[in-house]
Amino acid sequence: MSVLRSIVGIALLLAILTSIEASVHDYAGIKFTSKGNAFVVHGGSEGIYSSHLNNNGSSITANGDSFIRNSLPKPQFLTLILSENSLEKITFRRSREFANFSTGSIHAVAFEVDDRETIGGSAYGGQRAVCCTGDLAKLGVCTQGEIIHRQSTNNPGWPQVFGVSFRVDELTATLQPRSIQITRTGMYNLYFIHCDPGLKDVVVEGKTIWKNPTGYLPGRMAPLMNFYGFMSLAFVILGIFWFSQYARFWREVLPLQNCITIVITLGMFEMALWYFDYAEFNESGVRPTGTTIWAVTFGSVKRTVSRLIILMVSMGYGVVRPTLGGLTSKVLMLGATFFVASEVLELVENVGAISDLSGKARLFFVLPVAILDAFFVLWIFTSLSATLNKLQARRMMAKLDIYRKFTNALAVAVIVSVGWICYELYFKSTDVYNEQWKNAWIIPAFWQVVSFSLLCIICALWAPSQNSMRYAYSEEASEEFDKDYTFTLIKPSPQPSSEDVRSPPAAGPAHGGNGLSSGELEEDKTE
Repeated sequence: MSVLRSIVGIALLLAILTSIEASVHDYAGIKFTSKGNAFVVHGGSEGIYSSHLNNNGSSITANGDSFIRNSLPKPQFLTLILSENSLEKITFRRSREFANFSTGSIHAVAFEVDDRETIGGSAYGGQRAVCCTGDLAKLGVCTQGEIIHRQSTNNPGWPQVFGVSFRVDELTATLQPRSIQITRTGMYNLYFIHCDPGLKDVVVEGKTIWKNPTGYLPGRMAPLMNFYGFMSLAFVILGIFWFSQYARFWREVLPLQNCITIVITLGMFEMALWYFDYAEFNESGVRPTGTTIWAVTFGSVKRTVSRLIILMVSMGYGVVRPTLGGLTSKVLMLGATFFVASEVLELVENVGAISDLSGKARLFFVLPVAILDAFFVLWIFTSLSATLNKLQARRMMAKLDIYRKFTNALAVAVIVSVGWICYELYFKSTDVYNEQWKNAWIIPAFWQVVSFSLLCIICALWAPSQNSMRYAYSEEASEEFDKDYTFTLIKPSPQPSSEDVRSPPAAGPAHGGNGLSSGELEEDKTE
């Protein structure tokens, strides 16, 4: 619990310090960075759906109205200035020691990703430049020191470029309030760019607001709200089935079934929290940090507990052995490591998420989780193989049957997951500019569907029933299970006694050659 409190505390502190607010893009003293021959600040990237207008200019989309700054109906837009308040204007600030000269323009450049080639150019097929070079100026295509841009042939009026410059002794330069109407669905980008090396210490302050017709959720995230709503309903249905069986046969409940109950409960909380997180984000434009952190934490705990349960079941815990013995500490250490890695990854991915972009730096956090997952899979199937072999040697047919079904379900899940990972790598490698943003929500949704499907299979295999105890650990079975079954197969067959065999020999073939205990013979009869 102390580790959990520490992680949640660190996440809250980071969220407070960064002051990041979802579709409200906040620029708190961001410095320009050098990109080629230009100086750039990335203002945001989001997928935005269009609103169709009729001849009167009113929206005819069925998705609802978008944000309106005045009484006239307009399509959805991103607004560079929230209001006339100077604290919320886009302001460029420089230090007093560099304020004794006037400067060239600092531009806000908004463009759709398909129009990216309209920004920048090159002379004689050379390296592409954003700022006009001397060679390009000689060709008469631009003014030296200014940004190179031309009108799009496919999207009239784009890209949209707005500029402001510093006068002598001015410390700040402010862009005028304006709204940019979006009439075409696409991935839109906003950059602040200048070409003056004397402005390298300038910082950007202010906010921009991005809005879709259905609300403030970025286009990539918008479908996830409905998805988590459906997943919440699915977990409720699964919970009703499981808890009804649990209540009916509570006297027959196994420790394993208690663990499954915990996973279902965690899943219900996780799906509900994600739904409320996206719903509030969509309504207000500000992502609720507390709800996001709780959703991330419940999800990380659920994934960790699920993997530990599958690993322990694969080792035979609660079914053919009472404890894990000396492996307990190693299993717990692996689980704790996975929880920390998963929690950090999800916090980075979700807390303070603004743009519809997945940063390359996040690969650093993905690798530990992927390595730990691979270790889980290897350990699980190695343990399953040993458990299946021993169950078959001991002829515990009821347990062997359920373990075979469990193994097949895991194998299918792993094969499907590997195939999806390959597709995900292909998807991300071919979508460099996020042009497939409308389909990107399927990637995180798929993993939720896979884990839920596997949970449903486990619930079906180990659902509480009047016969639950047939799969439970028993002392007699464990004594035989822990022996070396190879030695058992080659030792002389003992003569069955009246105490070992409850039915007369004439009732069926003798099984003494397998060294079966009376409990195991009784289990065979139930089969």
